Amino acid sequence: MALRLRRRGFQLCARLPDFFLMLLFKGCLIGAVNLKSSNRNPVVPEFESVELSCIITESQTHNPRIEWKKIQDAQTTYVFFDNKIQGDLAGRAELFGQTSLKIWNVTRTDSALYRCEVVARNDRKEMDEIVIELTVQVKPVPPVCRVPKAVPVGKAATLYCQEREGHPPPHYSWYRNDLPLPKDSRTNPRFKNSSFLMNSETGTLVFSVVHKEDSGRYYCIASNDAGSAKCEEQEMEVYDLNIGGIIGGVLVVLAVLTLMTVGICCAYRRGYFINNKQSEESYKNPGKPDGVNYIRTDEEGDFRHKSSFVI
Repeated sequence: MALRLRRRGFQLCARLPDFFLMLLFKGCLIGAVNLKSSNRNPVVPEFESVELSCIITESQTHNPRIEWKKIQDAQTTYVFFDNKIQGDLAGRAELFGQTSLKIWNVTRTDSALYRCEVVARNDRKEMDEIVIELTVQVKPVPPVCRVPKAVPVGKAATLYCQEREGHPPPHYSWYRNDLPLPKDSRTNPRFKNSSFLMNSETGTLVFSVVHKEDSGRYYCIASNDAGSAKCEEQEMEVYDLNIGGIIGGVLVVLAVLTLMTVGICCAYRRGYFINNKQSEESYKNPGKPDGVNYIRTDEEGDFRHKSSFVI
């Protein structure tokens, strides 16, 4: 029975004129406030202006309550509340077109999520909200590069490039003698005699083994959508190890140590290292012959015998 009634209901709706259906559908929409945005992900260079679009498409409330909030680092703060701009945007933002927000002279700290909230008391659905993500682009500054000045052939080496001001975080590229380096030397025949890997996210250029061909002037470029900047060129020299010279130097050091040891031994045998204190004590207390004891008295001006020699 219920199934028959349901079928008759569908048939009745199908027989209604089109304009009745349009009125019914429109009435359902007008009973709720609805928002839209022309751009939910605006991107703007630093120190320029931007518009955060929030548009009421349907509402029966003449004067709805409008609020803007900023969500950054897990914290939510008011931007527009009680019909005035709040927080760090005071003096450089305004509400326009009833609900949209305009910000002048944006800075990198303005990059955040912004939530537009509208409360319409006379609507069936009283509240609607829309979230807009604002990205403020900051041009990189010249990065800090570290390049070793000299590396022996066959050793490993790492070159560093870092930049902390750009937003979004920049990507890095390395150059040698004004030629761009690939991320992997094995992918380019021009660098078949090299062995390195470049990380464009961290800015490191790592040589597992350096060769003579790796000598040259190196610099790094940090770039993002807002621009790019490079560090000053730095020279890296790759030199050969002089094995013969190293062996000769070791032999010279051994010879010097041997001569020093022989000299010290000879000086010791000749008495140059006898303790001076021992010599002074021997001089103050000379050895006494057996059986003779010399005593000095006040009446005598000189020594006298206390006992005779024993034969």
